[in-house]
Amino acid sequence: MQLNSSLSQLESLTLTNDSHSEETDLDIEPLVRQPTNGSNTESGFVGQQRNNYLAYQKSEELQQTLMGRRHERHLIVLQDFPDPDALSSAWTYQLIAQQYDIKCEIIYGGTLSHQENIALVKLTGLPAQRWTPPTLKTKDLSLYHGFVLIDNQGTTSQLLSAVVQAKLPLVAVIDHHSLQGELKSEFTDIRPSVRATATIFTQYLQTGLLTLDNSVSQHVKCATALMHGLRSDTNRLMQAQEEDFMAAAYLSRFYDAQLLNAVLQANRSKRVMDVIERSLKNRIVQNNFSIAGVGYLRYDDRDAIPQAADFLVTEENVHTAVVYGIVHDEDEELEVVIGSLRTSKLTLDPDEFIKEAFGQDSSGRFFGGGRTSAGGFEIPMGFLSGGNENSAYARMKWEVYDSQIKQKLLRLVNPKDNPIQSE
Repeated sequence: MQLNSSLSQLESLTLTNDSHSEETDLDIEPLVRQPTNGSNTESGFVGQQRNNYLAYQKSEELQQTLMGRRHERHLIVLQDFPDPDALSSAWTYQLIAQQYDIKCEIIYGGTLSHQENIALVKLTGLPAQRWTPPTLKTKDLSLYHGFVLIDNQGTTSQLLSAVVQAKLPLVAVIDHHSLQGELKSEFTDIRPSVRATATIFTQYLQTGLLTLDNSVSQHVKCATALMHGLRSDTNRLMQAQEEDFMAAAYLSRFYDAQLLNAVLQANRSKRVMDVIERSLKNRIVQNNFSIAGVGYLRYDDRDAIPQAADFLVTEENVHTAVVYGIVHDEDEELEVVIGSLRTSKLTLDPDEFIKEAFGQDSSGRFFGGGRTSAGGFEIPMGFLSGGNENSAYARMKWEVYDSQIKQKLLRLVNPKDNPIQSE
């Protein structure tokens, strides 16, 4: 399908405020609405026109990229611990690419430990694969013609280095997080103003890159996954903007409400509950910030950390919660400090806060970042990994990291106080 005619119509619509949405020849829910009286409404209409034009423009560019890549084989690389937004968006990309005879494999290097993510993959049959470093050694990357980054920009994937070393070209980057660095990609759609990558992909659907069909089970399940991704990254739509609501309205025609409800009702494991309990016992609260270290966790329980942060931020007189712990990967004998931030404070930018708190490594890569209301950080422990069979050493190591992280956080939360008391 060609989008040139629709794009031209939208260009003229942006220039002339008196065109009608009926003029577009696409059989989709109109992305353009007629303004009503009132300067504020007209201003909002102009802003919406710009968003609509960008959606059509990016859809056209993506289509041209895919047409030039027909009959190829690509890897869709997700962050190590993909969330519903990443998983659903990657699946949508895969289905869109299939129309151009492009075979895509969705891969991630970490694990799925959040119960809702596990339920989403199992109940929908979402085709995501875990590729660990040992798995990579068995793969012939020369079989692939390129790779795609979705809901990330490569900074949160341990698979990126192997893909780059294989000299696979970067075909596309589609993300809603702030720009993490300069990327050389054939197609780029990075929109930090959008609340969810699922919203961007739903807009691609609305422009006709893929026509959803209620009679196709895979389409219904993918629409359900997109609705879940959109809801999760907008805090159940409470932080959604107009384009997110429009995307949700479009998906409401196709998603399976019972299936989504089954995903959302997935039970927390006992280990997750234990981590939440630890965060409650260990938290300190200053200036409406709740900060909690939860000690050592197994690699498979990593997603208990953001769930604990989600819980702590609901406490009375707390607007921001940060939970962190040392995650141990027994297979690789590696350890990493992983933390999550959740906030309800509109004036707090998680991306800026985390980058200012923890800074960058020797290569200039930030240890973390974020988006509206949420963020995270990962700090490799390198040489200090392991040795935990000695309980005294393990306790000492945790105390050092716990004190250092608290110091870096509290100097922003309460700059006048020194969290490490001198004797």
